[in-house]
Amino acid sequence: MDWISVTLGTFILAVGFVLFINPYNIVPGGVYGAGVVLHYLFPSIEVGTFGWCLDIPLLIISIIIFGRGFGIKTIASSCMTPLFMNIMTWKIGNDPTEMLGGTINFQNDLIISCIFGGIMIGAGIGLILKAHATSGGTDIIGMIISKFIHFPIAKSVMVVDSLVVLFGLIVLGDWKIPLYSLIVIFVSSKMMDYILQGGESDKLLFIISEKHEEIKEFILDKLSRGCTYIKASGAYTKSDKDMIFVVISRRELSTIQDCIKSIDDKAFIIIVNAHETLGDGFKDFGEIIGG
Repeated sequence: MDWISVTLGTFILAVGFVLFINPYNIVPGGVYGAGVVLHYLFPSIEVGTFGWCLDIPLLIISIIIFGRGFGIKTIASSCMTPLFMNIMTWKIGNDPTEMLGGTINFQNDLIISCIFGGIMIGAGIGLILKAHATSGGTDIIGMIISKFIHFPIAKSVMVVDSLVVLFGLIVLGDWKIPLYSLIVIFVSSKMMDYILQGGESDKLLFIISEKHEEIKEFILDKLSRGCTYIKASGAYTKSDKDMIFVVISRRELSTIQDCIKSIDDKAFIIIVNAHETLGDGFKDFGEIIGG
């Protein structure tokens, strides 16, 4: 089921870009957003091909850095998405006036294109994340940045995506690009939340494991998150246990699940949607209305 989810997710992601994003030079961040800008500079090379050119070096670097802990499903996702994009582009073209006989042409309705593109991209990435993989690209860069400078993965991805949008603004010279890109990013983010069940960005985890020290080290060193020990006692065994309490972002959920599984597949985990998270690494208290 995970492989079906990854394959379907990459296909939907590719459809979103080919039909709603690439033909209109919208730059929603990420590797494929950079591919849109590079395709504008070098029209003979497709966006999907640029995706490969950017993703493959990142994958090689990630395998060197993270070793076997780097998922095979992420590698597959990063390779399949550009493949689907190129196949669809070769079949239906990249000119909205000619694609499918001109029946899908949003040149005069770019807001609609952004909304539907965001829905498709969010659904695709959501299915990939649900299978405990990532779509590669800026997610990989975020993981690398987080490892070496201990900056949260979600914020690292946001910074990289913002730089890609800025790159598009400079190259394309259209001030409306960041505005259209924000619509795509907002819609896709909301769609991801619903696909991943719950619609909340932050997740609260209670973890009970005999190997809690190893899990704690991963949370502190790899995710750069704080965590808390809660003293617990088994009602049946009467034995004392250390339960880990941690709040993470949605993007980090599949990463920590895979880590816990590799460390202790007998661990007991409770995952709860966090309605709102305030404090270091999350929303500042100053962001509260009236605060």
